[in-house]
Amino acid sequence: MKKLRRDFLKKLGATGAIAALSPFAIPQETQAKSFIESSKSFSLKNNTTIKLALIGAGIMGTEDTNSALRHDNVELVAVCDLYQGRLQTAKQKWGDHLFVTQDYKEVLKRKDIDAVIIATSDHWHKQISIDALNAGKHVYCEKPMVHSVKEGMDVINAWKNSGKVMIVGSQGVSSLGNEKAKELLAEGAIGDIVYAEGFWARMSPEGAWQYAVPKDGDEKTVDWKKYISNTKSRDWDPLRFFRWRNYLDYGTGMSGDLFVHLFSSLHFITDSLGPTKISAMGGLRYWDDGREVPDVLLGTFDYPKTEQHPGFNLSLRCNFVDGTSGTTYLRIVGTKGSMDVKWEEVVVKMNQTVISDDPFLQEQARLRGESDTRASILPPKELVYTAQRNWKGAHYDHFGNWFTAIRTNGTVAEDPVFGFRAAAPALLCNDSYFENKFMQWDPVNMKLV
Repeated sequence: MKKLRRDFLKKLGATGAIAALSPFAIPQETQAKSFIESSKSFSLKNNTTIKLALIGAGIMGTEDTNSALRHDNVELVAVCDLYQGRLQTAKQKWGDHLFVTQDYKEVLKRKDIDAVIIATSDHWHKQISIDALNAGKHVYCEKPMVHSVKEGMDVINAWKNSGKVMIVGSQGVSSLGNEKAKELLAEGAIGDIVYAEGFWARMSPEGAWQYAVPKDGDEKTVDWKKYISNTKSRDWDPLRFFRWRNYLDYGTGMSGDLFVHLFSSLHFITDSLGPTKISAMGGLRYWDDGREVPDVLLGTFDYPKTEQHPGFNLSLRCNFVDGTSGTTYLRIVGTKGSMDVKWEEVVVKMNQTVISDDPFLQEQARLRGESDTRASILPPKELVYTAQRNWKGAHYDHFGNWFTAIRTNGTVAEDPVFGFRAAAPALLCNDSYFENKFMQWDPVNMKLV
């Protein structure tokens, strides 16, 4: 690691050289800024048209489809949703030619569909993914990949047996910020990782999942029986359908919806398989609207030492009652500095080792044998890496990764094994909260201890 860090410091290049000209040439607060360039190219000789279907045409499904259709030679053929209003909107948005249905199995029967986007409520992810793979379709499944830990291996086995390409939709895995952070950590920019933390904050009704309920959203326009067919039978409840993230039968709360993004980024950057011990606490502090999940959640996680990284601890926070107007970040702290990682930016903050003029500290340094008290010329304490303005974004690149793998029989950034290892600690965070106990997890074999 020491050699890697020396190499990293050498790569600072011109900035460090300018600073060396004079101890007063650049103040310590100076930020060195550089752009992150995308090396991805999704233009291939094998650029055959991929025919796509969307299953689950809500907010995320619509966003995913719009991102997918920004790529060349991708055609939307069919849309499935249990609410008829979304099917009508799909035709208005993407064309009258679309085949629309409330039964996803009708989509999977079609021979003219190569791949499907699954953006349903979480409790349908497992079954639709398995059915789609068994039907010979490539799969893009929104995060979390499964609704509970016990479902993970069923999806992984179906994927392995299918020969198809499946990617999980934590789009940050394909972001320039994550890629740069992974490179910097490997180069030793912040030394050895010892701690990480992530924060996801919101303060709005929509951000807290109080989505609008359509005026025509009723049992005539929604196939409620099919929606609840794999869970507890209940009378029609529009909130449980249109605001499903608030209810445990259908969603996975703050951790399954948002912590999983932070796990995905952290595991990608560190090459980690996941934590072994998980705990959580929180509460319902503000959005007391009948929901079954907290609106403030804190999670702590213990990552063991492995061949990929030293042992470290992780803390995650999610707050839907946030007075700062919303903040999202992942911070990785090492022995020599830290990194604040966002999808489009990385800020590296390096320790300053300038000699102190405090007589006591100078005497302590002398007793340690550090007699050299000359002024140190240091590199900037903040290095900022920002994605170029022409970058099309993580969503675009994530779909490009999937389409390229489909056309070349290649691999993706977030296959089901990676996706499950990111989902499992998030889901176990819920279990810890509701069961009020530590959860023990085996990230290598992907099972509860």
